[in-house]
Amino acid sequence: MSACLKEAAVIRKLKKYTPTPFKAKDSVYDKQAADNAVAFIECLAHTKGTWSGKPFLLIDWQEQIIRDVFGTLKPSGYRQFNTAYIEIPKKNGKSELAAAVALLLTCGDNEERAEVYGCAADRQQASIVFEVAKDMVTMCPALAKRVKILASQKRLVYLPTGSYYQVLSADVANKHGFNTHGVIFDELHTQPNRRLFDVMTKGSGDARMQPLYFLITTAGDNTNSICWEVHSKAKDILDGRKTDSTFYPVIYGTEENDSWTDPKVWKKANPSLGITVGIDKVKAACESAQQNPAEENAFRQLRLNQWVKQAIRWMPMDVWDKCAFPAESKALEGRVCYGGLDLSSSTDITAFVLVFPPLDETDKYMILPFFWIPEENIDLRVRRDHVNYDLWKKQGYLLTTEGNVVHYGFIETFIEQLGKKYNIREIAFDRWGAVQMVQNLEGMGFTVVPFGQGFKDMSPPTKELMKLALEQRIAHGGQPVLRWMMDNIYIRTDPAGNIKPDKEKSTEKIDGAVATIMALDRALRNNNGASKSVYDGRGLFVF
Repeated sequence: MSACLKEAAVIRKLKKYTPTPFKAKDSVYDKQAADNAVAFIECLAHTKGTWSGKPFLLIDWQEQIIRDVFGTLKPSGYRQFNTAYIEIPKKNGKSELAAAVALLLTCGDNEERAEVYGCAADRQQASIVFEVAKDMVTMCPALAKRVKILASQKRLVYLPTGSYYQVLSADVANKHGFNTHGVIFDELHTQPNRRLFDVMTKGSGDARMQPLYFLITTAGDNTNSICWEVHSKAKDILDGRKTDSTFYPVIYGTEENDSWTDPKVWKKANPSLGITVGIDKVKAACESAQQNPAEENAFRQLRLNQWVKQAIRWMPMDVWDKCAFPAESKALEGRVCYGGLDLSSSTDITAFVLVFPPLDETDKYMILPFFWIPEENIDLRVRRDHVNYDLWKKQGYLLTTEGNVVHYGFIETFIEQLGKKYNIREIAFDRWGAVQMVQNLEGMGFTVVPFGQGFKDMSPPTKELMKLALEQRIAHGGQPVLRWMMDNIYIRTDPAGNIKPDKEKSTEKIDGAVATIMALDRALRNNNGASKSVYDGRGLFVF
């Protein structure tokens, strides 16, 4: 048996093809068209590693996609699907499949002067698929004779039809007027905004009879991105909530409640496990993530294709949830406390958090948070952000102020009333916040302390918050808005090991978490009124 045949035996082939459930009633499965697409791709060769030079024999899941996309035809004879969304973890043969589809659209689709574009967040990322496609051409004698490679321009030209494959990046200043036959979007989740996606998919292929937008990506960490929008559409179609006969969805991944340490779950998410993905590599990555919680989100995102909030989860939710001890507002009346105020913008969430130092060694740091949002834009926010603002309002966890901006006067009056119930010693605020509100609060008799947002000021209380959470020495009552914000935190670290919450990198709101950290700092430094700070007497949690 030849080396190629031995390799072929490793490949899990599609035993019996079943047409996609998303085939329209009047569409047909054209076996000849599908066979031609599969045959073209399998004439290509792998380009990397131990597979280099071996025939590109499609794995069963890859062949299913190719047959579905290229073999499902409308009564007119043209392809039913114009958009294919493939979401799959890393190392499953994503780049190779994208490169093969790019070459198929350029050289094997019988389209005169086809324009096929490879798009990514930057030119370097887009070049990954191009380099694979270029190597596939050089390794295939039939294509090598017919394709001109313009490496410096990142362009492949198929001479018989004048068709070409060209790399583009996210700079869209001059990317209009295309007559696209195909677009390959690699790692859609890395797109900084939706501009390139809109330019390449909205109207650019109108002059073609069967343009194909082939979107292939791993899961991302930004739920306000174009990738999340397309992902949500794919999920809705897969779950039967939406229909779009031109859209072909494939998502390989796991649910959030699946055990991420279970090898069965790994297999569910990785259809090429044991073929292009070594199970030993996944096992090693899992063990590393178990030892270092900061790696858990990266493992979930890249290996299990789960959408995560940010690349590094700072506060593990199981740790936070174990601190959901009651923090009854009535029982705290009259006690000493410290406030943290994060105003954010006038159209956004405003957070005010009170932290009550423990009365003795058996007591905990009690956290009492308050949040406000403009009344008029709450419904818009629910639709845009997919966050339960309306439910939290009904439950009393989120307050609203009249109009479309936060009414600072209302909040000032609210804090004034809190001052009558609780002994608020200090209120910490971002020194870049609203000067007028600070002056008004001082006029009410509050001691207001400016609080820097740099590493110097933020690092000690941020580390101490984690330490107290791990020791279960805080009580937050399970307040859902604060929990959501804690889960959103992305942490920035400087070379000296200092840390602080990063509002820019955190994909969703963290105002309540920042306000908690500021209030906690004042409580720790004052040590319940004592002259000595807690920072002087105990070690800090160091990462």
